[in-house]
Amino acid sequence: MIDPQDVSGAEPDSRWSMPRGLIVILGLAALVVTVAGIQVAAPILAPIFLALMLTVAVHPLPVWLHGKGVPAWLATIAAILVVNGILVVLVLSLALSVAQLATLLPQYADDFTSLIDDAQSFLNSNGVNSASAQTMLSQVDYATVFGFVDGILQAMLGIFSNLLFLAALLLFMAVDGSSYGSRMGIVTRMRPDIATALSAFSLGTRKYLVVTTVFGLIVAVIDTGALWALGIPLPVLWGLLSFITNYIPNVGFVLGLVPPALLALLQGGPGLMLTVIVLYSVINVIIQSVIQPKFVGDAVGLSVTFTFLSLVFWTWILGPLGAILAIPLTLMAKALLIDIDPSTRWVNTILSSSPTPPAPATTPTPPRHEKEEP
Repeated sequence: MIDPQDVSGAEPDSRWSMPRGLIVILGLAALVVTVAGIQVAAPILAPIFLALMLTVAVHPLPVWLHGKGVPAWLATIAAILVVNGILVVLVLSLALSVAQLATLLPQYADDFTSLIDDAQSFLNSNGVNSASAQTMLSQVDYATVFGFVDGILQAMLGIFSNLLFLAALLLFMAVDGSSYGSRMGIVTRMRPDIATALSAFSLGTRKYLVVTTVFGLIVAVIDTGALWALGIPLPVLWGLLSFITNYIPNVGFVLGLVPPALLALLQGGPGLMLTVIVLYSVINVIIQSVIQPKFVGDAVGLSVTFTFLSLVFWTWILGPLGAILAIPLTLMAKALLIDIDPSTRWVNTILSSSPTPPAPATTPTPPRHEKEEP
């Protein structure tokens, strides 16, 4: 006899113990609570995420050293020293450059005032006497504009402000990472789908970070050389800023362009500023928008729209560090929420930069040289 509530006569779907609409609502509510919790704990979670990404990036180094006969403990120490050395050099360079900028900017106060006066005179001579335009120019003062420039650099420096906590995290994660191969071997035997998702996340994140670092160095060297040739003050600082902002997808080079373009305006007028803007745009568009995606596209596998939304989302949650880690964090979230379950991997087709269907899952085999020593 057919259930009167089942007018179609079809058997009920036993996989769902509650209406799907209610499941979606509960899932969204849990997501909101999780996001709010991450945002509150951002000062602690942000350096943890950074340490995790650095550990993933440097993990092949101790594996390679161990494969060459270096003891596991010595290979781990070498990886820790390398990544911490890079961080220390980066932080010291930023701190020194910010101090130099603080002594340089007051020298341009008179030039900035003259520039605003010239702009008002230009508007008056061309018949633009509207009160709104004059009011807008009068509100543009030296402290506001250069405070914005200083704010960009302080935000970059603030990423590494808790350097001691970050160094301790890297130490612990590197030690735990020495047994990563053996642990993944156990996970592969017990839950192959989870091992596949985690392996894909590690590989994709490592490839993204390595490729972005290489191209960031190329952009930084070219930008530094171009600014030095044009006579822009502190070219090394702006090259370093270009390197850091290269990790910010879509809009990173714009943040790195603002300070040198402003100094070029004060140094040589609109012509020099336009030259800097054109050079930066050509260099970054060719390298970051044409060449770099060809190397990193397969690893990331995210559409341009979703990449930009990821940038906005993680910046809103974690601040400046979220902008730099937007892509790795998105890959991690995708691995834990989508790739980990074969029934949800179809979502990758929507998020991907290409409409090709995902490849069938394969069971990863841990490399022999990653096994723990007795």
